[in-house]
Amino acid sequence: MKAVSGPGAGTGAGTGNGACTGAGSVLLSVSSSLTARRAPKRYSTGITVAELKCKLELVVGSPASCMELELYGTDDELLGRLDCDEALLGSYELWDGCRVHVIDRSGARIGEYEDVSQVEKYEMTESDYDKRPESVRSFLRQRQWGRFDAEAAERREQQLRQRREQEAALAAALPVGTRCLVRVPGQPSRRGTVMYVGQTDFKPGHWVGVRYDEPLGKHDGSVGSRRYFECPPKYGAFVKPQSVTPGDFPEEELGLEEEEL
Repeated sequence: MKAVSGPGAGTGAGTGNGACTGAGSVLLSVSSSLTARRAPKRYSTGITVAELKCKLELVVGSPASCMELELYGTDDELLGRLDCDEALLGSYELWDGCRVHVIDRSGARIGEYEDVSQVEKYEMTESDYDKRPESVRSFLRQRQWGRFDAEAAERREQQLRQRREQEAALAAALPVGTRCLVRVPGQPSRRGTVMYVGQTDFKPGHWVGVRYDEPLGKHDGSVGSRRYFECPPKYGAFVKPQSVTPGDFPEEELGLEEEEL
């Protein structure tokens, strides 16, 4: 490894291949024995090798005390070692595009500093987060936005109560055994008989169980482990009360009479 000789090393002009002077900075590619990645970094040529190692800690993760530094040229040829901690970086013959390779002697495994799954995570409790004055939750609470908007929450709750009351009123007008016409948006109308009216275990609100005249349903009157009414498979369905119209809807005659010859 060539170094500018004399006590004033690093302040005189370098030699060959555009070697840097002691003043200014140099763009180096940083690599490590622990990772395959390379990082371009610019460093002042007025820092010592010891100071360079401290800066490299933030790049490769290795402790400065466990580093050995090798210097490579732009063609990846080994130029030598940066083995004098007191020497200035500019006292070595190097130029933009050279590579500093960090050899880690701490005993760390390859890829150890890249696998974030091995890093202990800091987890904050809900109560501690709720006390933080500069969190997103605190920001929303101060401005009464989102779920902290009490007036909006009350309006939503009132609208929900009104919908449930309307559903209950519509459901009360649908006695079990009533013939009906079911109209669900996006589906053809279907005729059937009301078999169940009330609340269910599978979803909140009021529901109407219908036995269709044709196998256009989804089940046989049971959902999950609970049976709500009896009907053949694929004849049963649950719909909201607003989709059901009671009335005189006789079963449709689907057969065709034979023509007389």
